[in-house]
Amino acid sequence: MSSVAVPFYQRRHKHFDQSYRNIQTRYVLEEYAARKAASRQAAYYESTGLGKTTCRLCARRARTLAHEAMQESRKRTHEQKSHVSDEKRIRFASELSALEKEIHTARHRAREHLDRLAVQRMVEENMALERHIIEERISRAPEILVRLRSHTIWEKMSVSLCFTVQGFPTPVVQWYKNEELISPASDPTKYRIESKYGVHVLHINRADFDDSATYSAVATNVHGQASTNCAVIVRRFREEEEPHPAALMPFHLPLSHDVCFTHIDVQFLEKFGVTFATEGETLTLKCSMLITPELKRLRPRAEWYRDDVLLKDSKWTQLYFGEGQAALSFSHLNKDDEGLYTLRMVSRGGISECSAFLFVRDADALIAGAPGAPMDVKCHDANRDYVIVTWKPPNTTSESPVIGYFVDKCEVGLENWVQCNDAPVKVCKYPVTGLQEGRSYVFRVRAVNSAGISRPSRASEPVAALDPLDLERTQIVHVDEGRKIVISKDDLEGDVQIPSPPTNVHASEISKTYVVLSWDPPVPRGREPLTYFIEKSMVGSGSWQRVNAQVAVKSPRYAVFDLAEGKPYVFRVLSANKNGISDPSEITEPIQPQDTIVLPSAPGQVVATRNTKTSVVVQWDKPKHEEDLYGYYIEYSVVGSNRWEPSNHKPIKYNRFVVHGLETGEQYVFRVKAVNALGLSENSQESEAVTVQAALTCPSYPHGITLLNCDGHSMTLGWKAPRYSGGSPILGYYIDKREANHQNWHEVNSSLITRTIYTVEDLTEDAFYEFKVAAANLVGIGQPSDPSEHFKCKAWTMPEPGPAYDLMICEVRNTSLVLLWKAPVYEGKSPITGYLVDYKEVDTEDWITANEKPTSKRYFKVTDLHEGHTYVFKVRAVNDAGVGKSSEISEPVLVEERPGTKEIYSGVDEEGNIYLAFDCKEATDASHFAWGKSYEEIDDSHKFKIETEGNHSKLYFKNPDKSDLGTYSISVSDTDGISSSFVMDDQEFERLMALSYEIKNPTIPLKSELAYEVLDKGEVRFWIQAESLSPDSTFRFVINDKEVENSDRHKINCDRSNGIIEMVMEKFTIDNEGTYTVQIQDGKAKNQSSLVLIGDAFKGVLAESELQRKEYLRKQGPHFSEFLYWNVTEECEVLLSCKVANIKKETDFKWYKDGSGVDVEELPDLQKGECHLSIPKLSRKDEGVYKATLSDDRGHDVSSLELSGKGNIHSASASPLKILCTEEGIRLQCFLKYYNEEMKVSWSHRESKISSGEKMKIGGGEDVAWLQISEPTEKDKGNYTFEIFGGKESFKRTLDLSGQGIFIRPDLLYRGKVIGGLPDVVTIMDGKTLNLTCTVFGNPDPEVVWFKNDKAFEIDEHYAYSLEQGKYASLTIKGVTSEDSGKYSIHVKNKYGGETVDVTVSVYRHGEKMPEIKPGQLAKPRPIPPSEEVLKPEGK
Repeated sequence: MSSVAVPFYQRRHKHFDQSYRNIQTRYVLEEYAARKAASRQAAYYESTGLGKTTCRLCARRARTLAHEAMQESRKRTHEQKSHVSDEKRIRFASELSALEKEIHTARHRAREHLDRLAVQRMVEENMALERHIIEERISRAPEILVRLRSHTIWEKMSVSLCFTVQGFPTPVVQWYKNEELISPASDPTKYRIESKYGVHVLHINRADFDDSATYSAVATNVHGQASTNCAVIVRRFREEEEPHPAALMPFHLPLSHDVCFTHIDVQFLEKFGVTFATEGETLTLKCSMLITPELKRLRPRAEWYRDDVLLKDSKWTQLYFGEGQAALSFSHLNKDDEGLYTLRMVSRGGISECSAFLFVRDADALIAGAPGAPMDVKCHDANRDYVIVTWKPPNTTSESPVIGYFVDKCEVGLENWVQCNDAPVKVCKYPVTGLQEGRSYVFRVRAVNSAGISRPSRASEPVAALDPLDLERTQIVHVDEGRKIVISKDDLEGDVQIPSPPTNVHASEISKTYVVLSWDPPVPRGREPLTYFIEKSMVGSGSWQRVNAQVAVKSPRYAVFDLAEGKPYVFRVLSANKNGISDPSEITEPIQPQDTIVLPSAPGQVVATRNTKTSVVVQWDKPKHEEDLYGYYIEYSVVGSNRWEPSNHKPIKYNRFVVHGLETGEQYVFRVKAVNALGLSENSQESEAVTVQAALTCPSYPHGITLLNCDGHSMTLGWKAPRYSGGSPILGYYIDKREANHQNWHEVNSSLITRTIYTVEDLTEDAFYEFKVAAANLVGIGQPSDPSEHFKCKAWTMPEPGPAYDLMICEVRNTSLVLLWKAPVYEGKSPITGYLVDYKEVDTEDWITANEKPTSKRYFKVTDLHEGHTYVFKVRAVNDAGVGKSSEISEPVLVEERPGTKEIYSGVDEEGNIYLAFDCKEATDASHFAWGKSYEEIDDSHKFKIETEGNHSKLYFKNPDKSDLGTYSISVSDTDGISSSFVMDDQEFERLMALSYEIKNPTIPLKSELAYEVLDKGEVRFWIQAESLSPDSTFRFVINDKEVENSDRHKINCDRSNGIIEMVMEKFTIDNEGTYTVQIQDGKAKNQSSLVLIGDAFKGVLAESELQRKEYLRKQGPHFSEFLYWNVTEECEVLLSCKVANIKKETDFKWYKDGSGVDVEELPDLQKGECHLSIPKLSRKDEGVYKATLSDDRGHDVSSLELSGKGNIHSASASPLKILCTEEGIRLQCFLKYYNEEMKVSWSHRESKISSGEKMKIGGGEDVAWLQISEPTEKDKGNYTFEIFGGKESFKRTLDLSGQGIFIRPDLLYRGKVIGGLPDVVTIMDGKTLNLTCTVFGNPDPEVVWFKNDKAFEIDEHYAYSLEQGKYASLTIKGVTSEDSGKYSIHVKNKYGGETVDVTVSVYRHGEKMPEIKPGQLAKPRPIPPSEEVLKPEGK
C-alpha cells in the first residue's frame, strides 16, 4: 500500500476494499486522538492563563497533529504490512466496535462543545453591539476643563504644565513647542509626559533660555479637536545678562496657524492649469479648496514645488495661504521660473496635490534677431578673490546661433554692473577673478550672436568672497553661563619665519581657454597671512613665467588664462608672507588646455503620441553620452509650414515631455536638441506627423435615465449618450437593474445595445426598480451611470402622453439656442398634437413657457435669453387629453457663444455640384458629423450624399429643386456640443443654382465683345478678346450665316497668348452689309459674339473706310498734317497756323483770302513743318475765308478757315478784375490790351446793371475800365461783373466781394465820422449865442478838434466846446460879434482816419437884412487818411 497522503476527494468517498477501509478507520482514530490531545493542551493553556485561542485555532492545531500522526501511522503500517497476520486482523476487528462507540461519544461531545462556542460567540456579538450603542450615546469631541497656565521661572528650575480634558473615545494628546512636535524620545532628560484619568502633564527638567517658548497641547479624537496654550519664560539671576526681559514677553502667546493635525480632508475646488507667460510679466497661480473640518487655528500646510524643489518666499516669489485659497505670485517672471509647479496640502492624515506646467517665453529682444537671455546663473567654489559662474544656454529656434557670453558682476548694495570678460566666452562656465575679500557679489550673463546681445539673465544669489577653510581653522568652545571661547589655529602655529611650499598642486578644472589650479596650504603655515605666486612653463621651453606678478593670490586656487591652445604646460606655486617667499612646489604633470566636454550628439528617434485636445506627449531616445547634459529643448512645427516654434524655454532633464498650447485638429511634427555647457546639439530627426486629439480612453458615463413607458411587466428606458466617447466610436451599452432596497445588481443584457432606448422585460408588477447604464468602445467599458430613480413597474393608463426624451441642446449663441428632443414612446389615448418648451434660470423657481402655442416640430429655437446666464429646459407633450408628463430637466447651459464658433457655409464644387460644408477642428476619430434637415437626420441617399474626411464634412445635393428649401443642421459628436444650422431660402438657392449652371455650362469669359476699327488704308479690322485661350481652342468667323475662311480678302489671325482673334477686310464695300459673328470653343467652354452692321451703322463704317482711304492717298503727296486754325497771342493779335508734311524743295505754299492772294513779307520755311499768318488788331474788315495751298509734281492739298467774330480776342484782351483801395472806398479795375469803338462795356452788381452815380462811379480809358464804390457797406457785398460786348458775343469778368477781407476796411468802417447835425452855412445876429452841435462816431473813440479859419483857437469864456458820452460834440460862442464870422471846422479822427466838416458862420448886425441861404443843406465832409501803422499791413 502506498504511503502517500490520501487525496481530499478520497476521504469522503466510500470504498469497499476491506484493507483500505481498515486504514481509513485507523486514520479516523488517529485524527480523533490528535484532536483530543489538542483540546487537552488548549485547556492547559486556559487554566494556566498563558494564552487564549478560538475554536478555529484549536481545529488548525488538531489537524496539524492529526496529519503528523497519520504520516507516522502510515509509516508504521507500511513497515508492518508484511507481518500482519490473520490473528491481528481478528483482534483489530474486536477492538473496532469499542473504538466506534468511543468515536460516537467523542463526536457527541464535540458537537456540544461547538454549540457552546456558537452561543458564546452570539453573546459576545450582542455585547459588542450594546457596547457600541452605549459608546455612541456618550461619544463627544474633546473638551478642555482646566486649561494650561503660563509660568515664569528661573534658569535651571523645573516646571510642569498640566491641563484636564474629557471626551469619548479617549482623546490623544500631543504637545508642541513653538509649533514643533515634542518627542520625549529625542531628549528624555529634558521632557517627560504623563497622562492619568484625563489629566495630562508635561514636565520640563532644568529649563534654560532655549526653553522660553509657547507650549501648546492638542487633544484629538474622531469627533474633533481641542487645544490650549501657554507661555513659559525662563529668567536669569543676573538681570544685566538676561537677553529677553520678562516685561517684554507676553504672558498669553497665540497658537500658530500652521500646525498640521490629522483627519483634515482637502478637496480642490478650482485648480491652476497650464499657463503661458512672458519674461518681465507678473503672474499668480491660484488654487481654491474646501478644507474639512474648517478650523481657524488648525489647518494643513501649503507647500509649493517647482520641479520637486520646495519654494520659499523670496524676491521673486511670494506665497499665500488662507481663506480657502493658496496662491504663488511672481513679481517679475524669468525663464528660471519655468517648470512643473505642484501645490501640496500636507497634513498628518495625508497629502493632496495638484500640478501644472508654467511656460515662460523670451521677452522681445532689444535688438532684432538677438538671442534670448541665459538662465539659471549659479556660483560655485567661491573663495577670497575668485568664483566660478555657470549658466544654461538659451534656445535659438529662429535666431542665429550663440557665439559666446558676457559675464557681469555687481557688488551687493550697488547698481554698477561691470563686465568681467573682454571677449565672449563660448562655454557656459567662467572663473571670475579680481574679487575683493569680504565683499558680496551677484552675477548675470548675456548671450551674443551675429545680430547682437541679448537681455541680461536674472541675477544670481549673492556670494561672499571668503575662504571656506577659514572656518575650519577656527574653533568655538562653549563654557558655562553661555560664554564661549574662540580659538584660531593660527594662534597655535609655531614661530615659522619663511613658509614651506604648497603641496598637492593640481588642475581642478581644464578648459580650452583657462586652467584652474588648486593646492593645499603649507603645513605648518605660520601665524602670518599667506599669499601665493603661480608660475607656468611650456613643456620643453626650460623657462618659467610668473602668472600673477602684479596681484598676489590669497586663495589656494587660481584660474590661469592666456594659454596657447594645444600646447602642454607645467605649473608650480610659491608661498609668501612678510618674511619671504618659499621654495617652489613640486611641478605638476603636463597639462594641455582643452575642452574636457564636447557638443552633445543629437537625440535619437522622436515619437509623438496623442494626449489631450491641446497637447501631445513627445518621447525620444537619449544621446549616447548624457553625463554632462543640462537637458533638452523641444520644438514643434505645423505640417507644411516649415516654421518652428520652441515648446520649452528652459532645458528639461528627462526624455519625455508634454507639449501644450497646440491647436486641436492640426497636424504637427516635433524635434529635440540636447544641451550642455558648450551649447546645443544638432536637431534630431523629425517625428512622424501627429494630429492633436485626445488619447483613446474608455467612454464617459451615460446620464439622464428616463422611464418612457411601462405595461406592468416591462419598462422602456431611455438615456443620453456619454458626453465623450473616449476617442473611439461607442459600440453599445450594458444595463444593470436591481429592486429597491436590494444590494446586488443584475445584468439585463449580455449583448451590446446599440440604441439609447431599451425595453427591460420580465419585471414584477408593482415592484420598484432602479437601473444604471454603462457605455463600451474599443478600449473597454466605461464607468456606469449614477443609479436612476426608483421606477414603479405599474402599467401606464393615463390619457395624457408620456415624457419626451433625449433632450439635446445645440447651436448655443449669445442670446439663443436650439432645443431638440424625441417623441414620447407612450402617446396616451390620442395622438400627440404638439409640444411646450419651458425654461428657467438656475437657482430660480418660476418656469417660463417659451412658446404660447404648442409646436408640432420636435425642435425649437429659444431666443431672447440673457448672455452669460445659465438656464435649464424641459419639454411637455400635448394631446387632446391635455399636457403630459414633463421630460427630464436638461443640464444647466451657459448661454454664451464659444470663441471661434464656426457656421455652415454653402458652395459649388468644380463639377457644379451644390453642397453645404462644415469644419470642426475639435473633431476626433470617434466624432460623427450628423447632418439633418429640419433637425431630422438625413438618410435619403437619392437626394443627398454626405462626404466626411478628417475634420471636414460636406452635404451634396444630388438633384436640387425647390423641395430642398429649409433649415439644415449639423452636430458633431464627441465634442463640447459643437453644432450649427443653415437656412436655404429662395435667394440663396437661386444663387447656387445659377453658379452651378455656369460651372456645368461654362462660357469663355470675354474681355471685349466683337468690335471693329478702320485702319489707315481704309481696311476694316474685326476683333474680339477673351480672358484666356488654351492652345487647343478653336474659332470661326461667320458673315451673314456663312463661314469665311482665311484668304487675301479676309485675313484671319489668332493670338492665343493674349486671347485676341481678328479678321481684316482689305476692301470694305457696300456688299459687306450684314451680321458678323465669332464662335469660340475651348474644351467644354463656349462663347460667341455678334456685330450687326446694317443701315446707318453700316453707312458710317463705309464712309469712315472711304475717308481713311482718301486720306491715305492724300498723304502720298504734300499735305497738311494739321489744317488751319487760329489763336490769339498775348498782344491780342490773331495768328493763323497750320502744319505741313511730306514736303520737298519744289513744294509751293500760298495764302489766300476770299479767293485773292495775300502778300506776305516773308515766305514760310516749309522744312520746319509750320506756317503762320499774323493779323494785328482784328476788325470787321479782316473777316473772311482764308486758304492755304500746297502743290508740287506729286499733287496738291488745300486747307480753309472762315474767320469771323472777335469774342475770343476780347476775352484774351481783358485781365481779371482787381481790387484797389482808395480814400473814397474800393475801386474795381479791369485792364484791356485791346479796345476799339465797336466794343461796349457794362458793370453789374448781383445781376443788376449799375448806373454811374455818386455812390458808384464808372469810368476808364483805352487800357483800363473801373468801378468806384464810395464808402462801401454791407449792402455792397456780392458778385460784381464786368461785361464786354463785341459783335454777336459778349465776355465777362466776375469778382465776388462777399468774402474779401479788404471789402470792409477798418479805416472806412471804424474811422472817425461826423454822422450829422452841422449845416454848411449858419447866419446869426450879433450879440446872440451860437451853438454848433453834431454827432460823431469812431472805434476807438475819435479825437475831436475845432478850428477857425483852419487854425486852432484857445478856449476861454467866449469860446467853449464839449464832448459828451464820446459822441455828442458841441461848440458854443457867447455874444457873437462880426469878428466871429468865418469858417469853422470840426476835425474828427482816430487811428483808422477821419474827416473834417466845414461850417460857414455869418454874423449880421441888428437892423441889417439877414442873408438868404438854402435850407436843409448839410456840410460836406473831407476825408482824413488813416495812420501809417494801419496802412502798413495793407501794403504787405
